[in-house]
Amino acid sequence: MRKLLSILTLCLLIIGCKTEEKKMPLDGYRITGEAPGVYNGIRVYLQTSDERNRKINQDTAIIMNEKFVFEGKVDNPQIWYLSVNSINGSMPFIIENDAYDVTLDKDKIDKTVIKGTEANDAFNAYFEDMRELGNRRNKIMGQLRTSQDASTLENLNNDMLGIATDQSNILYKYIEKNKGNVASLIFIGNELNSKDSDVDKLETSLNSLDEDVKNSTLGKQIAIKIDQTKKIRAAEGATEIGSMAPQFSAPTPDGKQLSLKDALGKVTIIDFWAAWCGPCRRENPNVVKVYEKYHDKGLEIIGVSLDGTGRQKDPKEAWVQAIEKDNLTWSHVSNLSYFNDPVARAYNIKSIPATFILDETGKIVAKNLRGAALEAKIAELLN
Repeated sequence: MRKLLSILTLCLLIIGCKTEEKKMPLDGYRITGEAPGVYNGIRVYLQTSDERNRKINQDTAIIMNEKFVFEGKVDNPQIWYLSVNSINGSMPFIIENDAYDVTLDKDKIDKTVIKGTEANDAFNAYFEDMRELGNRRNKIMGQLRTSQDASTLENLNNDMLGIATDQSNILYKYIEKNKGNVASLIFIGNELNSKDSDVDKLETSLNSLDEDVKNSTLGKQIAIKIDQTKKIRAAEGATEIGSMAPQFSAPTPDGKQLSLKDALGKVTIIDFWAAWCGPCRRENPNVVKVYEKYHDKGLEIIGVSLDGTGRQKDPKEAWVQAIEKDNLTWSHVSNLSYFNDPVARAYNIKSIPATFILDETGKIVAKNLRGAALEAKIAELLN
């Protein structure tokens, strides 16, 4: 009897150890895949997506005997994509340092099953609901194209409005359901990338999450991203046509400070450019022509250089030489800080050349005009 009890105790200890071992968090992720019907040698990819929705490979596995494995490590949970050479499209999922089981569908990638982590389960449910709403919307769109009955069309349009409402609310519904789940941070961070996102509402959603989620490393990163997005939106609003141009003061080539208000003419062009910028340099002869033609009538230009890239050995020298070589005889300023230039930030400059045309009061009346369009606008304002 004692021997039997000892064996039972030992078995329970082993089972307990195995259970505890299974619950221990992994140091990295391990994705174990099944690929029924997929040939040997086909490649499977883990990918991220950049700001332009272009996929970037992070890891590659090769299918052998209808199986594949990924192993790696991520700093924070995030949305990745699973794609396969022989299958169109990609399957999004939330990657964490945990174990996943994947069953590929060789015909439709969106029927692939990815199991693992509560965050990914919540994401799968959200993704499935969004796909269902999309299917309903497509079906109604088809009916709208073929239906002729006025009453039916009215009902279909009401259905479309309902779907639009559901699509706009579903994100916040899932955040409300998953306040203790890192998936909510993913939802918020992903929505921040949308130009139409409601930043204040997303900030409120972030603050409603459980403290451990909100104060996690990813939660703090999302809070910073919200703050940055607010500043960008404010800058975008400040440089819309009809707004007063943000005031600034910056160093000239000889080290003095020049402010926008001191450079204003009847019409003023703020021209963001750089010595290293090929398109800017190619546009400069046209700007010179416009300046020479209209300067006596009240046109002023203030060039804001974004020189200062790490690839330049002497940014100031490159800036000054470009001014002289291109015969840019108007006012110039630069902090030589590349795109981190405070003036560029105030005007939300993401690429150059970029131009803003101001009237005599400093109000923005046009922007980003080049060539003949630039001259035509200056002529209109001064003639």
